[in-house]
Amino acid sequence: MQDQSNKKQIVFSPRGSYSDLEKKLLFAPKFDANGLIPALAMDYRTREPLMLAYMNEESLKMTLELGEAVYYSRSRQEIWHKGATSGHIQKVHQILTDCDQDAIILLVDQIGAGACHTGHHSCFYRSVPFGDAVKDGEPVVLEQADAGTCFDPDAVYGKH
Repeated sequence: MQDQSNKKQIVFSPRGSYSDLEKKLLFAPKFDANGLIPALAMDYRTREPLMLAYMNEESLKMTLELGEAVYYSRSRQEIWHKGATSGHIQKVHQILTDCDQDAIILLVDQIGAGACHTGHHSCFYRSVPFGDAVKDGEPVVLEQADAGTCFDPDAVYGKH
């Protein structure tokens, strides 16, 4: 990481009115009651969704400073610099926020084989059927939506 003495002080704007949020060019992210904001990582070239994660204020500021995706792990309750373990980092090309600034999209270059800890390129490797494909009275069955795994997660992360 970076030497703390060279760390930028990144400041978010106050939330203000809805009109301010929608019309002014000030970044005022809305974190939920747990201090988190959803962040969808998408391939910057193809716009393929890679993963959905969450950021807290600290991880969002780290992402802005480093230019690499840094998330907050809800399960581990800690900052998670994507790729620190696997080497599969996400270089940020653009960050988008929605109209009321309560969600963000990271357009990233996924470095390494994949974004998903299961070994798939994307965490969105299954599709959910709908309409006539849903059978009455039966559990909904997912369908494979990709070509399978692209790396061995046990080799990358170790066996769990």
